[in-house]
Order: sequence, then C-alpha cells, then structure tokens
Amino acid sequence: MKRRSIPNASSANATLLLALLLLVTTSPSFLQHCVARRESHHRPPPAGRHHPPPPAPVMPPPSPPPLLSTFSVLDYGAVGDGTTDDTKAFAAAWSSACAAGASTVLVPVSYVFLVGPITFTGDSCVSNMVFQLDGTILADEGSTAWRSGVVMQWLEFKNVRGLTIQGCGTVDGQGSHWWSGGSLAGEAKMVTEEKSLGQNLKELDSDRVGTSNRPTAVRVFQSASITVTGITIRNSPRFHLTFDSCHGVEVHDVAVSSPGDSPNTDGIHLAGSVGVSIHHTTIACGDDCVSIQDGCSDVFIRSVHCGPGHGISIGGLGKGGASAAVSDVTVQDVTLNQTMTGVRIKTWQGGSGSVKNVRFSGVRVSAVKTPIVIDQYYCDHTTCANQTSAVAVGGVAYQGVAGTYTERPVYLACADAVPCAGIHLADIRLAPVEDGGYHLHGPFCWKAHGDEVRPVEPPVDCLLAGAP
Repeated sequence: MKRRSIPNASSANATLLLALLLLVTTSPSFLQHCVARRESHHRPPPAGRHHPPPPAPVMPPPSPPPLLSTFSVLDYGAVGDGTTDDTKAFAAAWSSACAAGASTVLVPVSYVFLVGPITFTGDSCVSNMVFQLDGTILADEGSTAWRSGVVMQWLEFKNVRGLTIQGCGTVDGQGSHWWSGGSLAGEAKMVTEEKSLGQNLKELDSDRVGTSNRPTAVRVFQSASITVTGITIRNSPRFHLTFDSCHGVEVHDVAVSSPGDSPNTDGIHLAGSVGVSIHHTTIACGDDCVSIQDGCSDVFIRSVHCGPGHGISIGGLGKGGASAAVSDVTVQDVTLNQTMTGVRIKTWQGGSGSVKNVRFSGVRVSAVKTPIVIDQYYCDHTTCANQTSAVAVGGVAYQGVAGTYTERPVYLACADAVPCAGIHLADIRLAPVEDGGYHLHGPFCWKAHGDEVRPVEPPVDCLLAGAP
C-alpha cells in the first residue's frame, strides 16, 4: 500500500504564514480594527519627517491585490499634541491622497490634532476615498476664521463620490465655548402655551438667536455613496453630523454625545438627501436626535437609541412660506429615553408641499414628555401669526409604540385648511410615569383624520374617522 507523504514542519509553517498574510492583505475588517492597526505608510515621507519603516514580511504572499496608498497627517507636518494648529497638514494629506486616487487619509491613534475650519473637496479626487479617523480631532475655537461670521462648518467634505469616514477616533467640537457665550445662555428651553386650539407644543430652538458663528461639526455636502461608521462626535457647537444634498448615505455604529441643554445641537441632520440609512447608533444631544428636512426621501432609521434630546423629527417644514417635501420615511426598532418628544412631524403655518408615506414602528419610550406628535402650528417664537396654508401631512402610520410619558401620550394638531389624512394608530401602549408628580393630559387632536386598530391605550377618541 502506497503511503501518503507528510509535509515537513518548515513547509507547514510556510503554508500557515502564507495564509495569514493573505488574510491581512485582503480582509477589510482586519485593516479597520483599531487595536490591530499598524501605522504603515505606503509612500516615502516628505523631507523632514522620518518614521521607522514597517517590518518586512518573512514571506510575501504571491501576487497580492494592489494596496491603496495611505497618507498619514503626521507625514505632512501634523504634530498631534492638542495645542499646535494642524489644519494645513490635514489639507496637504487630503490633497496628496486625492492626487493618488482611491486612497486613505490616516488620522492615527494616540494623537490629538487641533484643527480649524477646513473643507475636504473631492473635485480632483478619484472616487472611493477613505478618511480613517483613529485619533482625536479637536476644534480650534481660537481660529481667526470664525471671526468672519460666514464659516458655518468645521470639518466639511464636499463633492466627494464614494467616501468612507471610519475608525475608532473622536471629533470633539469643544462646543461649550459657543454654548455659554453671550445670548446663548439659557437657550433651548421648552415652553408651553395654552391656545384656543388646544395645548400647542412650543420649544425655543436657537436657530433665531446667537447662532451666526456656531459651526456644524461634520458636514457632508453634495456627495454620493457615503459611509460613516465607528467614530464618536461630541460637543458640537451646533449640529453634529449633517448630510446636505447627498445621495446614498449609510451611518452605523456611530456615537453622538453632547449635554441635553446644549442649544440646537441636532445629532444627525438630513437636508435634501435621498437614500439614507441610519442604524445601530447612539445619540445624546440638546435637540433632535435625527432631524429630517425638506427634500429628503427614502430614509430608513433602525436600532437607534436617543436620549437626551428632542426625539426623531421630520421638520420643521415650510418656514417663511416655503414649499417642502418629505416622503418615504421608515423609523423602526428605536428607543427614546427622557426626550422631549418621541417621533414627531412639525410644520410651520403658511408653508406648502407635503409629508407622506411615513411609518413609525417598534418605538420604545421611557419618560418621554409626548411620544407621538404632529404639530402643524410649530413656532419657535412666543407667538406666531395664524396663516391658512400649510404643508399637507398624510399617510402616517404608528404601530407598536409603547412605554411611558410625562405629559401627554398623543398630540395631533393639524391645519384647518389642510387637515391630516390617513393617520393610522395600531398597537399603542402608553402609560404615564408612575408617581412622577407630573401634570398629565390626555390625547389631543385637531383636524386629524385616520383610524385605530386595537389595542390603542389610552384610546385616541379625538381622531376623526375617514378622509377629511
């Protein structure tokens, strides 16, 4: 009988090493893992910057796929001590990466980079750029650029096609410098006024006072095929993460953190963007955890935890008589803890356009002031003039909303001229917080038409059956 040959130990070890090297060079998850990351640079550093080369592999794999170039900001003069201005180094690293095409800009771990306002433009970039954020980027609140009064973004990515912002690092906006200054003190307090219409929810958003020099922390503008994952954004002066006029966006495993009383610090702000997915993300802020504005459609929000904050909101839409349109929004399997509202649609009087095909399901609330809200009389002033036109709201379903509230379970205040249509309530189980000492109210409706499918607790008897 012919015996099979057994490979010797050195041959077996070489085979194992070859397999491991192939795994390292071809596995994105391996390369993205912060703990295992090695700051290897696949280009010679500019003169004056010297870093030890990575160790050579014992046995290189045969014919590996080509590696994309990585451009560390350290190679372009960044110091990363938290006090030296590293803005120019970031701009230079991005410019070189763009010229190389489909490359990675690396912000390495264990460094703190002080950076002023900067725009990373994709006009000259090949698609599929990666911004690998493993260290900390700190806002330079002393930058003279803020004094111009026209800079509204801190870190902006503009006209990029195929952009991934990823890593285990942090963007710190040092927002308290802006929050506590001048007329911002005491902002973002919610006030409530009784009207003949009913109890109209009011909140003093800080859009109208003291915001001219408060920038958004991270803005992605006029870009497509964008992924943001893994990073933390905290203490933004204003909005934390904004997608404006974008197409094809995915945000997941991101953390947003700022105090509950920080003014106008929306977590994720969407404007004019189509095809957006936000999931497995935690948001704590001083305004809407997710804000969906005019021009947004095909928005999918899932497995998001919100609190503190103002909830997940569509609007406000139609301000100043503007026309607005939002459609095809799905929010499911989300939790909201001690927020001002749960899931909300808010529009200004005098606007036009529509909100349609919206579905909220699997919403869990805990000590939320008002879990379900449609407010077509939204106003961030003490009083607003009554107007007849309105953004139409129709085809909105609430299914599987459960938990506790501290003021009112359901608030549906629709416009006289354009009543809400197609409001669907099913499997609603809301109860007041026990022994909370709160001043509680029952469900409120005005010009709201739709239907209920039991159980709906408490019953929303004020909902008008049928079409308007």
